[in-house]
Amino acid sequence: MKTDNKGIELQGAIWMTVGSANLGGPGRIELLSRIAECGSITGAAKAIGMSYKAAWDAIDAMNNLAGEPLVERQTGGKGGGGTRLTRRAEQLVANFRLIVQEHRRFIEHLSRQAEGIADDYLLIRRMSMKTSARNEFLGTVRELKRGAVNDEVELEVAGGQRIVAIVTHESSESLGLQPGAEAFALIKASSIIVVTDEAGARFSARNRLAGTVSRVQPGAVNTEVVLDLPGGGSVAAIVTNESATNLGLATGKPATAIFKASSVIVGVPA
Repeated sequence: MKTDNKGIELQGAIWMTVGSANLGGPGRIELLSRIAECGSITGAAKAIGMSYKAAWDAIDAMNNLAGEPLVERQTGGKGGGGTRLTRRAEQLVANFRLIVQEHRRFIEHLSRQAEGIADDYLLIRRMSMKTSARNEFLGTVRELKRGAVNDEVELEVAGGQRIVAIVTHESSESLGLQPGAEAFALIKASSIIVVTDEAGARFSARNRLAGTVSRVQPGAVNTEVVLDLPGGGSVAAIVTNESATNLGLATGKPATAIFKASSVIVGVPA
């Protein structure tokens, strides 16, 4: 079954430090770059949405940490003076941009390596879920019929099989169930009826999963029967030893698991 989970996207940011003090990151480098363009701290601060005081505080901090001026004032001249970057600051801005480019390439490389991690991570979380229900099916909500008290939820699971559940309207709302949403169905093995011959038979149970018997495990009183389903899934049922004998359950024999919609518990990933 194909899910609509989004893949993991890696992100990162570059910051420069001197000792344990923060020299600057993209924001402060952008401030220096704007000063070079505008020729004034006022214009640079306005261009990046920073207050004049905050801009000067950042410049003072960078000057102190760099151990030399990064910004210097110009006086007089045709333009009446202004502010410009020192050669050291110009070099810092240029080098930082090169580092950002290399960092972006590095992150893109890691993202390519991380393809598939999201699906595996979600799968591991699902596998770690502990319930008393023997059968767990992950699926997608295909249809939701709302009622005054109860809602009918139809999930599509592996192999295109459909499972119908009846839940209270309140539960449906709290779980955020809606078409396209990911959800899982839990069914106890003891809630499943195994049928080997449906010819002429009619059942009130909404759910029928047809498959092939893959395992029969007799016990002192009951027998566990596992059916392999199309698409790679399986369903387990608990029947009495007498029923297993009467049905002639054996590996390779076709059979159908039948259960009521009210026997299905619906959940959503945390």
